[in-house]
Amino acid sequence: MKHYNIPIFISHFGCPNACVFCNQKKINGCETDVTMKDLKKIIETYLETLPKNSKKEVAFFGGTFTGISFDLQRQYLETVHKYVKEGLVDGIRLSTRPDCINREIVEQLKRYGVTSVELGVQSLDEKVLKATARYYPVEIVTEACNLLKEYSIELGIQLMIGLPESTFESDFLTAKRALKMKPDIARIYPTLVIRGTKLEEMFKNGEYKALSIDEAIERTRKIYSLLESNGVNIVRVGLQPSEDLQEEGVILDGPFHPAFRELVETEIYYKFFCSIAKKEKRLDIKANERNISKLVGIKKANRMRLKKYFNIKIDNSIGKNEIVINGRIYSRLDILGKEINESDSN
Repeated sequence: MKHYNIPIFISHFGCPNACVFCNQKKINGCETDVTMKDLKKIIETYLETLPKNSKKEVAFFGGTFTGISFDLQRQYLETVHKYVKEGLVDGIRLSTRPDCINREIVEQLKRYGVTSVELGVQSLDEKVLKATARYYPVEIVTEACNLLKEYSIELGIQLMIGLPESTFESDFLTAKRALKMKPDIARIYPTLVIRGTKLEEMFKNGEYKALSIDEAIERTRKIYSLLESNGVNIVRVGLQPSEDLQEEGVILDGPFHPAFRELVETEIYYKFFCSIAKKEKRLDIKANERNISKLVGIKKANRMRLKKYFNIKIDNSIGKNEIVINGRIYSRLDILGKEINESDSN
C-alpha cells in the first residue's frame, strides 16, 4: 500500500534555542503560526486528492513539536486524532529534539495516535554539540530513544555530517553510537551554510569550513552503509531541493546536490567494483533491470570510470538485492559490509 504524508509545517517557535546551522526564528513570543482551523483545512484538502486505498499520516515538519507548550501539543494532536478515529488518517508523525522528550509527553503522543517520532540527534560528540549551540548530554538522547521504544513508537534519528568541530571519525562514531539506540529509520544531512544563520557568520569569519561534495560523499557512504546493513531504513540522504533552498544566495557554501543520495550510491558501487577489478582485471556484471541505473552510476559515472573493465547485462532472474560479478553472486550486504570494514580499519 502506498504511503503519503500530509505535511503540516509549523514554525520553529517551539525550539528552546537557535543552533548555528538553523535559520528559523521565534516571532514575537508566538508559539506557532498554524491554527486549528488551518490544520483542519490542510488535512481535508489533502484527503480530497489522495487515493482512498493508501496509508496516510499527518506529519508535523519544520519545528520542535514537543518544545511547544504541552496544552498546545494536545490541541494539535486532538484535532488530528479525530481523523484517525474516523479511519481517514492512519497516524501522526513528528520531529523534535531529544531534550524535549519526557514520559508525560510520550504518554500524550501515544494516547493521540502518534506513530513515529524523529529525533534531531545530529551528533553524539559533545564537543560538536557545544560548537553548534545544541549542547545536551548524550545520555539525554539515549533516554529519549528508550522512552519512544518503550511506548512502541517508531524511532527515527536525524544525523548531520560536517558540523563545526566534527571529523570523519566523530561523524562515524556518532552513527555507531546511534545504532545502539535501535532506530527504525534515519535521515543523513550534510551541513550547509545557510543565509541568516550563525554558521554564516562563522563561515565568513573563517571559523568554519564546509565539506566539499567529495568529502561529504566519503563521510556519508560509510554511515549510510553502516545503518542500512543493520536494518535501519534510510528515508532521506541530503536536504530536499525545495524552492527556498534553490533561490540564489540561500546556500552560501557546502555540499548541496539535488541527487545527493544517488551520488553516495554511485560511490559505494564504484569502490566495490574497483576492489574486484583490481584483483580480477574484469567486471562482467549481471543484474536485475531495477538496479542497472544504480550500478552504472549517476550520469553513467561508474561505466565511464571503469570503461576498461565494465560490461553489464540485464538478467531479471537475479534478485533485487543481488548482483553477479564474474560469475559470483554478491548480496547488498556484501557490498555494504566492505564499506564498513574499510571504515573500521581506518
